[in-house]
Amino acid sequence: MSIKRRLFYIVKYSFVVYSVYYVVGTLFLRLLKFFIKPDDKLILFSSFGGRKFDDSPKTLYELMLKDKRFGDYKLIWAFTNPDEVELSEDRKIKCDTLNYYVTALKARVWITNSSIERGLSFKGKNTFYFNTWHGTPLKKMGADISADNQSFKGKTKNRCDVFLVQGEYEADIFSRVFTIEREKIRLIGLPRNDILIQYTNKYQLELREKLGIPVGKKVILYAPTFREYEKTEDLECKLTVPINLEYWKERLGMDYVLLFRAHYEVAKSMEITDDDFVREMSAYPQLEDLMIVSDMLVSDYSSIFFDYSVMHKPMYCFAYDYERYASERGMYFDIRDYISATDNEVDLLSMLTKGNDFEAQEKSNVFQKKYVTAYGLATKLSIDIIAKEIGLFVSVPKRHM
Repeated sequence: MSIKRRLFYIVKYSFVVYSVYYVVGTLFLRLLKFFIKPDDKLILFSSFGGRKFDDSPKTLYELMLKDKRFGDYKLIWAFTNPDEVELSEDRKIKCDTLNYYVTALKARVWITNSSIERGLSFKGKNTFYFNTWHGTPLKKMGADISADNQSFKGKTKNRCDVFLVQGEYEADIFSRVFTIEREKIRLIGLPRNDILIQYTNKYQLELREKLGIPVGKKVILYAPTFREYEKTEDLECKLTVPINLEYWKERLGMDYVLLFRAHYEVAKSMEITDDDFVREMSAYPQLEDLMIVSDMLVSDYSSIFFDYSVMHKPMYCFAYDYERYASERGMYFDIRDYISATDNEVDLLSMLTKGNDFEAQEKSNVFQKKYVTAYGLATKLSIDIIAKEIGLFVSVPKRHM
């Protein structure tokens, strides 16, 4: 294990070490703040703690690049490994460096789907903290997790000014576990999901061609989540592939393509070889593309169910280890009560090859209506919220004559 990884693990899992890190780091940055001149034309972006260049922050970033109101703003991204991201040098910085913290202290706006403060607390009064978050929780989080789960110690207060949700269900959870005032929670949906209902058949066909999916074949998106209790020698989460890919290919290979998308927490530990049936898509940058080209979704306890439901396609829950997962991780509700589910691989394949599975599709529709009530306009609404906060005029939709 690398020294950096070991230090990260110690800070994350040791309450004493984390407390020292929090107090010393926070004090230093709050003192440093007095020597930093704010930049009202600077916006800082981060996705998944700097590990990614995607999700709702990227959706907002791309629209800002086209929006004349932000023409003279500096839009800066923070990455853990900036050299791996194709972005001009003047638009990216490295996380956990002095330059990162100075930039964060200068910025007028923070836009992220996780956190900017790196486990510390140094947000200034002039900073507008816009948090899109990255999914609706099915697994318990924050203060709702059992106290004996040592993986989730630490401060969970989110000091954002705006926090996005796509339903009242998650608004209640986030308000409680992150101690966010309800008036700061905006029920407008997630910007990354707008494309899921705005895409055209032409766009879908272009994506299929881009991904090399044969004409006439159906596409299954398999997107399992990670298990905190399964770890590699480097103490990173892992996932043992819970399906027999050869058996799937034998049963489905003639008529289907399987897109395998692992959670970013475990993607590096996966060993899947591409062939004419299965495609390992964990490193593919845009999950939304995979959702659009797919005809159905298979997952387990992932928040992807909530996002996927707005497309009204069949969804299946492969809950092969539900009892253990629910016991060790904790769940807000039993997903099997709402989505076509099984713990048996043979039964799952029978479900997938059923043809037009109206029962699964109808369950998806009911699930969406219950849990996802805001979607489709989140990007524009988010940009207008930010523009209004920093003193830019708010766009007005054109009237159709």
